[in-house]
Amino acid sequence: MIDLNSFRKTSTLLLVSVGISNLGAWVYFIALNLIVLEMTGSPFAVSILYVLVPLASITANLWSGSLIDRVDTRRLMMLLDVLRACLVFSLGWIDSLWLIYGVVFILNLMSSLFESSSLVYMTQLVPASNRQKFNAMKNFVQSSGFILGPTIAGLLFLVGSPSFAIFVNAFALIVSVGMLLLLPSHLRTDASVEPFSVRMIMEDWKVVIRFASNARYVTLIYGLFCVTTIFMSGLDSLEASFATQVLHLSESRYGFLVSIAGIGIIVGSLINSRWSHRLSLSFCIGFGGIMTPVGYLLFAGSSSFTMASIGFFILTFALAFANTGFLSFYQHHVPVEIMGRFSGVISVAESLLVIVLTFGIGLLAELVGIRPVYLAFSIVFFLIGCFTLYVIRDRSKREYFTHDSIEEAS
Repeated sequence: MIDLNSFRKTSTLLLVSVGISNLGAWVYFIALNLIVLEMTGSPFAVSILYVLVPLASITANLWSGSLIDRVDTRRLMMLLDVLRACLVFSLGWIDSLWLIYGVVFILNLMSSLFESSSLVYMTQLVPASNRQKFNAMKNFVQSSGFILGPTIAGLLFLVGSPSFAIFVNAFALIVSVGMLLLLPSHLRTDASVEPFSVRMIMEDWKVVIRFASNARYVTLIYGLFCVTTIFMSGLDSLEASFATQVLHLSESRYGFLVSIAGIGIIVGSLINSRWSHRLSLSFCIGFGGIMTPVGYLLFAGSSSFTMASIGFFILTFALAFANTGFLSFYQHHVPVEIMGRFSGVISVAESLLVIVLTFGIGLLAELVGIRPVYLAFSIVFFLIGCFTLYVIRDRSKREYFTHDSIEEAS
């Protein structure tokens, strides 16, 4: 770990790099949506862009952990940013829809690899005592991009075309590389030098399975976070339809509703950052785990813009606690030596379930109706939140959340 005296400088550089990359991703994806829609005039053609995200994640996570755990993660992140900048820049000149899909798939694959690499690098870079505060700030930076990204994209569209916005994103990725260049490397001297192969990947999966069976409580907690992510993805796929077709909100009011959600997660992240030394991991996970589905329930049962706004604010406010708590717990109890492989294996299952649940919820909404399906799955989500709270409050597992266990795990 780095010396605590240099923590503020390095964490700021890392957060700025993450923020620039995240902000650019929003600009790029919104612009790409408009480009594909203008080329085809088909909403279905645009929806394929969203399907490519989990497909690329599955493809990458099958093998990426074996690579991440054996290389200098900072150099890998820099290389990925340079390659992504080149590919993003090329999108501004491509006029073939299928070629765009191919490039987008590769970009999503690289983004998945970058996300896993950054998680490992952050764990190596940030001291255990500062991780909860850092994760809260990271959550704040990413949620700010959630609000600022579409705004910046809109401003860029005023002064130029969607292609111009794409070029700006490519430049932002290069700036992110410059930030990473100023940060220290963390190449382990005991890293394996065996050739990258299918056999290596299979052996690594066995390592992850053995760890999961030996650390069942840690795996259970991380699994509950993955289930939370899966249900949120499925419910979010009906969000716009619910707001416009059930609540009959205009596009502008729905946009305002999304902004309220952004404010909720920003406020939650700021509170987590400011009082991280007083908020225990068990509280963050328990509060976030139960109140996030409560927000969805309020939104599912709403009949007015006011109630929908309250639901949106609560769910994103609580999500900030859940994200910070779950991620910090994961970093404290999963060895950094296998972190890339562990998250990769779990993410494969998570991506598959996201696809299945999203497709299932969409199909049921067509057959039964949007509100009853949204309400039913929100109730199931709430029951999972209750189970999460029960697991966290298990007195026999308190040592997993104490300061001593966190320092020992690090």
